This record gives sequence, structure tokens and C-alpha cells, in this order.
Amino acid sequence: MGAMDEQRWLDVRRFRALHEAGASVSEIARETGLNWRTVKKYLAAGSGEVVPPVRARPARGQLIDVFAHVVDAWLRAELLLKGTVIHERLVEQYGFTGNYQRVKLYLQQARPRIAAELGISPDQLAGLHRRFEVVPGAQAQVDWGDEGGILAHVGIPKVYSFHMVLSYSRDPFCCFTTSRDLAAFWECHRRAFAHFGGVPGAIVYDRTKTVVRRHVAPGQAVPLHPEAVAFAGHYDFDIDVLAAYRPTGKGRVERQVTTTPLRLAP
Repeated sequence: MGAMDEQRWLDVRRFRALHEAGASVSEIARETGLNWRTVKKYLAAGSGEVVPPVRARPARGQLIDVFAHVVDAWLRAELLLKGTVIHERLVEQYGFTGNYQRVKLYLQQARPRIAAELGISPDQLAGLHRRFEVVPGAQAQVDWGDEGGILAHVGIPKVYSFHMVLSYSRDPFCCFTTSRDLAAFWECHRRAFAHFGGVPGAIVYDRTKTVVRRHVAPGQAVPLHPEAVAFAGHYDFDIDVLAAYRPTGKGRVERQVTTTPLRLAP
């Protein structure tokens, strides 16, 4: 028999691993969203097939390394240049095809290195970041609240509260919705921007599924939801995903979420 295409080979390997672990054909079908006949066909296939040739893949981080000299030059001119701006410039001016998180990871090691070249110590660089975070309009924090069945008596089973708080002024925004899907999430952002009269430079989120596609180990690039990247790019703000070891990173907005039910209580 001829060689399988690479995707089919991967599917066969994946289905067989599930099957050998004790999963039935119907269970695999439910897990993968495929018809049970398709799963059964893939499980039966492959014994006489030739393994597809392995294509060489670029080393991790290689994409951004190609443009490292460009990014470094931009940082020398403007040390705190936003990651979203750098990513957008690379895409538009140089045809960069990597994601924003790859740029963000590179900046984590590039900024301190360029700062050292410019004679800026780590403490001074940290001070620059701290001063940036408390500049009016530089940062906001976002979170959801669950208000439960406060409107169940009128036929609305669940109500959620969306919160955005400006880090500098603690100015809060809150609105209510019956859904936490993507459409509702971004519409709440637009209403917050209208309330504040502008867009903050960066917005801090926890690892909500509307922003992050999946959870990863500490230190790895967090894969952002494509719609989150597109929305942030359109409104020109940085996405700051809260690390698992920063439990107080959204303290301002979490206090707002905590007090909302008290204000809604009859």
C-alpha cells in the first residue's frame, strides 16, 4: 500500500492509543466528534500502510529569531514599545507569520538585554514598568462575576456581571449579561471603552477561555484565542494574561466583583 498522508497517520495513532487504553469505538466517536464508522475505519487501517515521511519543522522560536535584529533596533529607539505594536509591524512590514505570544516571549529576554546595552539597570527597568502601570489609562483589569438567578423570577435563569477597572484611578465599569460567550465578552469591552472614553494600553485577564485557547505549563507561550488577538489588535491594546503564580495580579477588579452581589442584594 502507499503512504498515508500525515494527518491520517496522526489520526490513526491517536485513535489506536485511545482504543488500547480501553475506550470503545462509540466513546472515541463522542470524544472526537466523528461518526463511529469513521473511527472504526481508522482503527482498522494502517497495518499495511507506510509511515509518512517526516517533514523538517522549524526550530521553536526560529521564526522570531529571523527578525530579532529588527525588534532589537525598535527597542533601542523605544524601550517600552508595546508587544502588539511590534507584532503588527512585523506582520505588515516583514511578512511575519508567527503569533503574538512568540513575540511577547522574545521581548521578555530582549528588553533587559537592550536595557543593559543602554546603561539601564534591572531595577531602573522595573521602575519604568511600574511607572508605566500607574500612568493614567495605561492599564485595566477585567473579570467576570456570577450573579446567579437574581432574575429567575422573570424567566432569566442566569445573570453575569462584566467588570473592567482602570488600574490608576480605580474607576470601575460594570454591565450585566445573560451569556459569557465571545460576542457578549467583546461587546462588554466596547461598552467599557465608551464609558471610559478611550482604550487602556494593556488589559489584564486571568486564563479565561475567551482569551486563552488552552492552559500550558509555566514559562511556555500562552496560546491566545484568535478573536482575542484580532480584537486587541483592532483596538490597539496589549493582552496581559495573568500567570498562575500571580494570585493578586487582578486585585482591583476582583474587589469590584466581590462587592457587586452586596449592592444587588434586596
